[in-house]
Amino acid sequence: MADVVLRNVRKTYPGGFEAIKGVDFAVGDGQFCVLVGPSGCGKSTLLRMVAGLETITAGEIDIGGRVVNQVEPADRDIAMVFQNYALYPHMSVYNNMAYGLRNRGMAKPEIDARVQEAARILELGSMLQRKPRQLSGGQRQRVAMGRAIVRQPKVFLFDEPLSNLDAKLRVAMRVEIRKLQRRLATTAIYVTHDQLEAMTLADILVVMNGGVVEQIGSPLDVYAKPATTFVASFIGAPPMNLIPMAGGQLQGLAGGAAAEAGILGVRPEDLVIGAAPAGAGGLSLALTVEAIERVGPETFVYGTRGGASETAEVAARPGELPTGEVIVRVPGQTAPAIGERITVAAPRASLHLFSADGRRRLAIPA
Repeated sequence: MADVVLRNVRKTYPGGFEAIKGVDFAVGDGQFCVLVGPSGCGKSTLLRMVAGLETITAGEIDIGGRVVNQVEPADRDIAMVFQNYALYPHMSVYNNMAYGLRNRGMAKPEIDARVQEAARILELGSMLQRKPRQLSGGQRQRVAMGRAIVRQPKVFLFDEPLSNLDAKLRVAMRVEIRKLQRRLATTAIYVTHDQLEAMTLADILVVMNGGVVEQIGSPLDVYAKPATTFVASFIGAPPMNLIPMAGGQLQGLAGGAAAEAGILGVRPEDLVIGAAPAGAGGLSLALTVEAIERVGPETFVYGTRGGASETAEVAARPGELPTGEVIVRVPGQTAPAIGERITVAAPRASLHLFSADGRRRLAIPA
């Protein structure tokens, strides 16, 4: 096992495109770190740099106290699980898992012991003589993980390993990967674009956007206190409602003092239909219901703001809010009708405030 430390890591491709713009973070020994962000944000590039599959333009990558910038991938003591499994189709499950150990010259009894142990952990014992074409997608992914486990590496690297699986199998495999990592107590770095996957797996969540890290923290901390509007809208399903507001409308949040323009945020689950905001500085919005989504134990109500009568009680003087969509999460399946005019409210304690450019989280005075 080992910790992984990235210090001002950068990647610039020929032609000047800067894919990674100075990334710093540390993953402690035995921790599960998830890199999450939209396609093209640089998360897979960063993972491949840790693996040694991409060269580093600047900065340092430290694995277990050793800077590995110039170390070959095979000598970094890491094991990687790829999105497409990367199994040898002509080899049995046993031989797929044993292949890398044979290349290292390991003794046959040790190879057999490691493969049998990995097969036991992953419940592949009855499939060791099958070929990959005889396996389901989930079974192939378990073989790919088994091939990583037998290496007994210092660090596991996962590059969107579940993206080729159907929704039900993704949930099951997500649970299995987390249980496996905890059992083995090996440091892991996992890349995904799925924020739900990221939230449920991570000890440390690294949210990336445009080659930079937007926020690092535990999943619950990132969800409860997003550092930017990008994080606020990316982490959470449905995403946080973000409402641009003029300075005058924010005077109530600034203790009555003059305030600059900003962006007010509120989670869909913090809005209540037909309730008055609790205490001074709460939020009240008039909405026209545009769509309803019933998803079993809860319902999502999509409403549109707009209209001269709409006000926010965060304002020192009532003012009109910009037109836009607001999502409300309602427990159960009871919801207003499409086209109905409703009022929703949230207490001051549930509100989030960001700078007008969305790059800074601002404190809401008590």
